[in-house]
Amino acid sequence: MDTITKVLLILSVFIAGGLAFFQYLYKAKNKSKLNLFLAFLRFLSFLAIFVLLINPTITTNSFEIEKTPLVVVMDNSTSIPFLKSNVEARKVYQKIVSNTALKEKFTIQSYQFSKDLQLSKRFNFKGKQTNLDAVAIGLKQTYRNKNFPTIILTDGNQTTGADYVYSFDTANKVYPIVLGDTSKVFDLKINQINANKYAFYKNKFPVEAFVSYSGDQKIEANFKIYQNKAVIANQNVSFSPSNKTAVIQLLLPANAIGLQLFQATISSSKKEKNYFNNTKNFVVEVMNQKTDIALISAINHPDVGTLKRAIESNSQRKVVIFKPNIINGLNKYNIVILYQPSSSCKSVFDEMKLAGINSFIITGTSTDFGFLNQQQNELQFKMGSQSEDYFAGFNSQFNLFALDNIGFESFPPLQNSFGTITTKGNTSVLLSSKIKGITTQSPLLAFVENQEKRTAYLLGENSWKWRAKSFVDNHSFEKYDVFIDKIIQFLASNSSKKSLEVEHEQFYNSGDNIVISAQYFNKNQEFDEKARLNISVLNIQTKAVMNYDLLKGSNSYKVNLDGIPAGKYKFTVTELNSKEKYSGYFEILNFDVEKQFTNPDFEKLNQLANQTQGKLYMPAQIDTLLHQLIEEESYKPVQKNVMVRTSLIDWFWLLVIISFLLASEWFVRKNNGLL
Repeated sequence: MDTITKVLLILSVFIAGGLAFFQYLYKAKNKSKLNLFLAFLRFLSFLAIFVLLINPTITTNSFEIEKTPLVVVMDNSTSIPFLKSNVEARKVYQKIVSNTALKEKFTIQSYQFSKDLQLSKRFNFKGKQTNLDAVAIGLKQTYRNKNFPTIILTDGNQTTGADYVYSFDTANKVYPIVLGDTSKVFDLKINQINANKYAFYKNKFPVEAFVSYSGDQKIEANFKIYQNKAVIANQNVSFSPSNKTAVIQLLLPANAIGLQLFQATISSSKKEKNYFNNTKNFVVEVMNQKTDIALISAINHPDVGTLKRAIESNSQRKVVIFKPNIINGLNKYNIVILYQPSSSCKSVFDEMKLAGINSFIITGTSTDFGFLNQQQNELQFKMGSQSEDYFAGFNSQFNLFALDNIGFESFPPLQNSFGTITTKGNTSVLLSSKIKGITTQSPLLAFVENQEKRTAYLLGENSWKWRAKSFVDNHSFEKYDVFIDKIIQFLASNSSKKSLEVEHEQFYNSGDNIVISAQYFNKNQEFDEKARLNISVLNIQTKAVMNYDLLKGSNSYKVNLDGIPAGKYKFTVTELNSKEKYSGYFEILNFDVEKQFTNPDFEKLNQLANQTQGKLYMPAQIDTLLHQLIEEESYKPVQKNVMVRTSLIDWFWLLVIISFLLASEWFVRKNNGLL
């Protein structure tokens, strides 16, 4: 309580006493005991009211013991019973949480995880994915700025998420308890199958398989690929203790149009403990058409080769590079890419207009903007002779096609001549331009639809740096190549946009995220944020029907169908206001990724323990771990002083006292004829 408040309280005592004396004793001829009692009641009433008005703050101190959290995390995925460790895991867990000395020293918090982290004291071991990275992220958020130990009961085999070894806070010790038999057994495994998503009818497409072996003997294995139960590829593989991995590369024929399901297997004459990881399914869509693209450039530039590689990452695309003066006959090409056009491209523009071919125009410091203004009326260029660096800004409201932001704002700048670019007509801007963090009024990547013709404009050179930056960020060119493929896909079709567009995969593995996304556009071809989308899913085998609403995101509607069983499904997405419909098909393959492992990942869990200054233990060593935690000096309980400040105005009983005093004074006066 501060000095001013104390002074006010003292003054309140004198003022309350003075008022009570003046009202009951000052003019009273007979200072009876009744007057003295009434004066005392009035004094207490005035004093209580003054105290309420001053509203002093009362401070109380108390002490409490704060124990260190002990986090116990159980792997709740199906890999634990598959490794026959679920019973042992429960016994170890009960031994931890029931230890009296441990409970006296720590506040024990129990969690389970599979795909994500959840508070739990019961475990069913039915999780379809293992994500230890989610454990690290969840614990950092929950126990921020705290020093605590973590016990994780797991086999260490992660099926989704980032590398968990470096995700955990190194300031907090992690003690992994390894579940499963660490002794190596004979096992053949298909680790990964790489195949293009698309292939062309009557062509051959490449398939790459990564296979591995666990054992201590030389062995011959046989790798096969089946389609419709018929063997279409067969290759022998040799393994030894010094050669435990192999890469198999095959060319498969695309003899049927549409989605084709293939099954890869590896086997030997020796019996294995785990056959689940000997098989992998993959799907290839065989296309009957191919997109031919003419890339025309009068100059040599890294962008040209980068565009060709990015476009041809989709095997249904074929890019041919020409100089403007040697190309003859554009009719056989679906799209023309003009890189930094100049007056030498006059005949190309004339032929494009005559044939009605869609185009992708890319400008830069070597572009003749005066010539470009003459050849099109969609953008107006007023450019100077100096160059400028333009950074990208992503437009989340862009709705010509669905595209995620792949980090455009962090990409290196594109170089173009300095000036202003004015859009005309039906122009949609995907990327706006920025100069030194300031947004300009000019686009950086724009699309124009003019009747049945489509044109894309990328207004800057050095986009090869974007592909390189995307690779550095994602360890893959895939995101950037998909971005370019979306542009090509838009230009490859002249058909008007459908009101309802739905994106989905044809095949999913059990445990995968099964997400179906949709976009609905109004008559002005604008994304309709008030649409009501519903999906009806039919299991073809059981005839069971499920209905869900699609939830609106930033530029699409989505539904997550995780948890539905393996099988073949038909579905219909309906916009309930307009009754617009889209029907499709998908299949969930009975593939349990959690059963791909024969042994726990002892090495990685040991690496995690060392990274956090903890230690790895086997279930039989649980008593040693508990003893270490109990004796650990850095985890002693801490006594904390808890200071609580309470405003007197919040004290309910003060109002009750004031009411009681005033009521008592009234009754005394009434009963004694003083009213």
